[in-house]
Amino acid sequence: MGNIVAIVGRPNVGKSTLFNRLTETRNAIVDEAEGVTRDRQYGKAVWNGIEFSVIDTGGYVFNSDDVFEAEIRKQVLIAIEESDAILFMVDVTSGINPLDESVANLLRMSKKTVLLLVNKVDNISRQHESHEFYKLGIKDLFTISSVSGAGTGDMLDFLVSGFIKKTEEQTDDLPKFAIVGRPNVGKSSLVNALLDEERNIVTPISGTTRDSIYTRYNKFNHDFYLVDTAGLRKKSKINEDLEYYSVLRSVRAIENSDVCLVLIDATAGIESQDMTIIDLALRNKKGIVILINKWDLFEKDTNTARDYEKILKDRMAPFTDVNIIFTSAITRQRIHKVLETAMEVYNNRRRRISTAELNSYMLGVIESYPPPAIKGKYIRIKYVTQLPNKTPAFAFFCNLPQYVKEPYKRYLENKLRENYNFTGVPIQIFMRKK
Repeated sequence: MGNIVAIVGRPNVGKSTLFNRLTETRNAIVDEAEGVTRDRQYGKAVWNGIEFSVIDTGGYVFNSDDVFEAEIRKQVLIAIEESDAILFMVDVTSGINPLDESVANLLRMSKKTVLLLVNKVDNISRQHESHEFYKLGIKDLFTISSVSGAGTGDMLDFLVSGFIKKTEEQTDDLPKFAIVGRPNVGKSSLVNALLDEERNIVTPISGTTRDSIYTRYNKFNHDFYLVDTAGLRKKSKINEDLEYYSVLRSVRAIENSDVCLVLIDATAGIESQDMTIIDLALRNKKGIVILINKWDLFEKDTNTARDYEKILKDRMAPFTDVNIIFTSAITRQRIHKVLETAMEVYNNRRRRISTAELNSYMLGVIESYPPPAIKGKYIRIKYVTQLPNKTPAFAFFCNLPQYVKEPYKRYLENKLRENYNFTGVPIQIFMRKK
């Protein structure tokens, strides 16, 4: 069960820098100009072996302060509704700002875990100045410097200690398929096309969390849960920021599923948000099936599907071993193929290969094309085994693991895919010291 952490606060307090530090990326654009407009950022972080998703609520450029305040308020409300914990950032160098106070008021009323992070505390006098922020009435206060990383360790220890206690959601061991995609790509139509034929076979089971609803599908020799996060919840009073809300929803659905059916609108083309969602599913090590929906509305000639597939796979590279199905939720074109493929990907994700079989195949592969020598040192891979992870992961034991580079790991992955069916599933390759 994943945990979602949102970073909130007014612009220019250091949210993006903290996001980059937690996710060990340089994704968020960090700029001194206030409210640099950009896409929001979604990433994975790991601390003390506990994984969680991090969402950096973006910055905007607005003309008037009141619009600005309304926008921040909206984002804070969505963060409260959708995340498990909230990091509320303020800036020690500018003291308490009226916007900070209004954000604090909203957060105090929520039942969520809220950590107040006083940023830019990098010397003793600023440490003293940070005490004034206790006035905001949030008890868990941490002084940090998101630039140097000072103080972030203690904050993260505290944050993840709250996650350890979360128990797994209780649904039985059936496959869980999530339908994800940008707004208006046809997710509800697809859910209806799958379920509508005989509603009485559908038994909705509300998850223990209030956000993912598992609908059991049991017919035509299929038995699985559809993870539906789109529906069955009153629209909140927030006039939602749709893109933010839908990606938050997707993060939640992806984390609660085994296989993601990623819906792309054929008529709109492949957009960056589609790629964000695919990337999120891959980073969460989920199975993937890509559905190009509304194909019935798309102008076609002989090679259209092939060309479309090539463009998409080029954008997804290096992960291209994936099924792409051209479908239409309205005309039910290839709906059964969608289910069969999802089931196949689910089984691929659970595939186990015995150590004896792996070694007899992979050691031959390695012998015919060994890893290139580095600085005159020869790398010798002696042994391979599949790790007991939930998703396919392989350890290659060798004398100099640090010298095996990405292209060679990709070669090994491709050879595994050639011999075993891992279509639709990310594979992890680890080099270990023997």
